[in-house]
Amino acid sequence: MNGDTFKDKSTAIVFSNQTKIIFIIALLVSLIVVIAITITRGAYNVPIIAVYEVILDNLNLADQSNRLYDTIVWNIRVPRILLAIAVGIALGTSGAVYQGTFRNPLVEPFILGVSAGAAFGAALSIVYPQYLFSVQISACIFGMVAVFGAYSLARVRGETPLVTLILAGVILGSIFMSGVSILKYISADTQLREIVFWMMGGFYYADWDIVWKVVPAIIICSIVLCLLGWRLNVLSMGEEEAKMLGINTERTKIILITLATFVTAISVSAVGIIAWVGLMMPHAARLVIGPDHRFLIPSAAIMGAIFLVICDTLARTLTTAEVPVGIITSLLGAPYLIYLLRTKKNIFFG
Repeated sequence: MNGDTFKDKSTAIVFSNQTKIIFIIALLVSLIVVIAITITRGAYNVPIIAVYEVILDNLNLADQSNRLYDTIVWNIRVPRILLAIAVGIALGTSGAVYQGTFRNPLVEPFILGVSAGAAFGAALSIVYPQYLFSVQISACIFGMVAVFGAYSLARVRGETPLVTLILAGVILGSIFMSGVSILKYISADTQLREIVFWMMGGFYYADWDIVWKVVPAIIICSIVLCLLGWRLNVLSMGEEEAKMLGINTERTKIILITLATFVTAISVSAVGIIAWVGLMMPHAARLVIGPDHRFLIPSAAIMGAIFLVICDTLARTLTTAEVPVGIITSLLGAPYLIYLLRTKKNIFFG
């Protein structure tokens, strides 16, 4: 794997920085429109005027909302949509950061074993709840342990080669998934169902408590990663070039990977494993806006938010029983990757 792997040879139009900013603003407007539409849709459709009244009422700006609408909108749909937005931002951001750091377009947020570690932590907490923290805390801790274990395993003579780090992540991911399989084997039927359901990913447990625990941390870390976009631009040129320009590559990699892993671990701990978002959204943003991470990271983040809000709406409206959102993202993600392989082979193979 080398720097040539990630040269952007796509046919994307080259935009000026001002045009890129306008594009990001357009994405934000699109996100607002998607929220306005999806918040009214569900098993019980709510008029947009009623949604507006409920929000004003809960912000103490009015006192005229319907109690049924208040329960549906404020207690169920608003936390769910906010969590979907935050997780979409986290996965889109971390995907762009990972792809830039490793200079490889096939890298995604789960490459270093964070999903396998989180799955093991969640399964362990489900099977032995009397010995561990909640499922969310246990999943987050083990997700971080997996990544830092991979980093420690890959570190050689004070440096961490990217290829070695990926291999270490694959190895630890395999070990943790073996642990998950063992826990599935010894678990009771109800525990097995809970493990499988958690691993498929979904926003069915979303509430205000989870929102307040997860969303602020994701937003803060994502903003920091956006501000570090210029460093990622330099790092993407190759480690030797970055060192010549005065960048401490080892420290920069640690900061980028730690923050990207942290937001991924928090997301996985809250909603389970949701695949493809961190792979697809950076690609979609890169094809439109180019490889400049100062604009690529926020674009991928907002696209991830839009995508997950739409997928979650489909998950809860396609059938009478809710479909895990991880299934929806996988069904949409595989055809997208096939499209990229068929039409943009130069992105993958140079």
